[in-house]
Amino acid sequence: MNFIVKRFQELTTSELYDLLQLRSEVFVVEQDCVYQDLDGKDQKALHVLGVKEGNIIAYARLFNSGEYFNTPSIGRVIVKKTERRYGYGHDLMKVAIKAISDNYKETTITISAQTYLQKFYESHGFKQVGEGYLEDGIPHIRMVKN
Repeated sequence: MNFIVKRFQELTTSELYDLLQLRSEVFVVEQDCVYQDLDGKDQKALHVLGVKEGNIIAYARLFNSGEYFNTPSIGRVIVKKTERRYGYGHDLMKVAIKAISDNYKETTITISAQTYLQKFYESHGFKQVGEGYLEDGIPHIRMVKN
């Protein structure tokens, strides 16, 4: 798997289509959650694409301080269901954390994590902050990595 980090303007139309299709496949269909994925924030984000055999099978979007939270943040973290058994989510998080350091020169990162993934994010140095909450009907927690 190769990882590529791109700004919105650098994405090809095929990459944009494929990443939006993957986000819809996971967040809308698989998780049975009706919500507005196209939220107007993609244009501000850095996009991390995990490409395997020419297909985007992993993805995350990154924001600088003040664009989503007070610190840089990682969101829309996904790996295609058929590819999860290979540990690509861990590779994706390592690349995303490094991309924040390289591009935003920050080490503190905030995420809004689905609660069932708490241990996954803890394995990357994130700690829960505050109480849980519902986001689009799914239990979430805020987590911070310093």
